[in-house]
Amino acid sequence: MAEYRVRLIARQPLAEGTLAFHLEKPAGFDHKPGQALNLTLPGHHENPRSPDARHTFSIVTAPHENELVVATRMRDSPFKRALGALPLGTELQLNGPFGSLTLHKSLDRTGVLIAGGIGITPFISMLRQAAAQQTPQDLLLIYSNRRPEDAAFLDELQRLEQQNPRFRLLATMTDMARSAQPWQGETHRLDGHWLWQAIGGLAKPVCYVSGPPPMVEAISEALKVAGLDEEDLRSESFYGY
Repeated sequence: MAEYRVRLIARQPLAEGTLAFHLEKPAGFDHKPGQALNLTLPGHHENPRSPDARHTFSIVTAPHENELVVATRMRDSPFKRALGALPLGTELQLNGPFGSLTLHKSLDRTGVLIAGGIGITPFISMLRQAAAQQTPQDLLLIYSNRRPEDAAFLDELQRLEQQNPRFRLLATMTDMARSAQPWQGETHRLDGHWLWQAIGGLAKPVCYVSGPPPMVEAISEALKVAGLDEEDLRSESFYGY
């Protein structure tokens, strides 16, 4: 795994309590959609494994883009507080890319992407790449949030659905009683019955689940009980996101 020095070039809000961090893309950095990187804060290189100094992020940007972007919920942890306070231009240590949560290569098999909250990040890279290349592969994203205010990248995902006729977005909001925004879409929770209805009839689906560990475990088990072959299920849990 290669090591680079990169600078923080921008930050932007994505949703309530969620920020994107834009980084320089170093020469020679080549990743696959869905892969991740490690960021180490300045001043912590002597002990880079400290949880206060280092964090793993999925790469939001697709390989063809000329910057690297990561996104995270800004919870109250030493790392997140320090990251959020960094001045633009600060140099960070980057290690990567790594990870195997990448799309299968069989174009005749539908990719079903199931995301909870900030678990959407590895899928954004995949969907941007598919839209840019107009990949002849059917993709379904099932994206669950409590409210539209919490749903990072929702506007972009709706645009990507318009740009890519092989991509369908199925977003659901599970706590609209606490939302100040209108929502005309689904409000189902991600249970096995509803998910199986959503993917029923798809061409030999391969399912990818990404989000908080309890959600990933529950959805993975529900899909297996519903009849999905374990070999057609891949997952990634976001600890401390």
